[in-house]
This record gives sequence, structure tokens and C-alpha cells, in this order.
Amino acid sequence: MIYVIRQGETDLNKEKRLQGRMGLPLNQIGITQAERLREQLKDTRFDYVFSSPQERAIQTAEIATGKKARIDSRLDVFDLGEADQLKKSEVIFDGFIPDPNRYKGVENINSYVERVFSFLRELEVSYRSDMDTDVQQGVLGLIFTVFHRIEIF
Repeated sequence: MIYVIRQGETDLNKEKRLQGRMGLPLNQIGITQAERLREQLKDTRFDYVFSSPQERAIQTAEIATGKKARIDSRLDVFDLGEADQLKKSEVIFDGFIPDPNRYKGVENINSYVERVFSFLRELEVSYRSDMDTDVQQGVLGLIFTVFHRIEIF
């Protein structure tokens, strides 16, 4: 089983600003959210914990699981370029991403998807030999924080 969680709240979330690679650490509410999640997951065994390099993601993963996260840059958040930290209400979107014709540095969505799936493919190959019988039958305690449209609560 793979658990995918969203990081807890930061002050940028509270201010309804876009938060990409220039994000902030968790605020007190975010820490409390991660602690509540840890309580909900207390009976879940995690064999591996992976996180993006974002401090807020690492904090959430480690608080929620009680384990040290393995950082992988392929799990980094979508690069919002110049739209990073702008108020959501001020941003011009192309679908669900900031319009790359208006904001420099916005990551290509296909590149984003490819790097995340590259991680998942490697995960399948690299950890298959470590998996016990339960894991081979589809039960793997694994958590990583990567997708930001999935809410914790």
C-alpha cells in the first residue's frame, strides 16, 4: 500500500497564496495536523518514508510516521516559477497551473508527471527484493508527500 499525503498548513496556505518551491515550513496548525495524522496512522507500519525536499513535506512525513524521510528530488513540488507565493486570486491560470505564457519558470506539466512516475517506477524495481510476502500481495507501508491537491483532512 502506498500512502500519499499533502503537507500540513503553512502561513502561505493560510494566506491563500500559491506555494511551490519557495514555500515555508509548517506553522503550528500544520504541525498539529501532522500530529493528528500520526494518531490516525498509529497502527500502520511504514517500511519506507519518502518525501520531496520541501521542508514542509519532510516535517509532515516525519511527524506523521515517526520515521526519518528519504528525500528524493523527483518528488519535489510542481515549479510555479514567478507565480510562486502570489495570491491565488491574482494568478492567471491555464487549466489548473499558472499560465506559462505569463509567468517565467513554470514547469512543463509533462516533465512534472514524468519525474514523479520515474520515482514510482524505480520504487517498484528497487524495493521489490526487500518486500516480504505481505508486500508482494500488495501491502506495503510506504508514505511520501508529493501531490498538493490531496487534502489531509
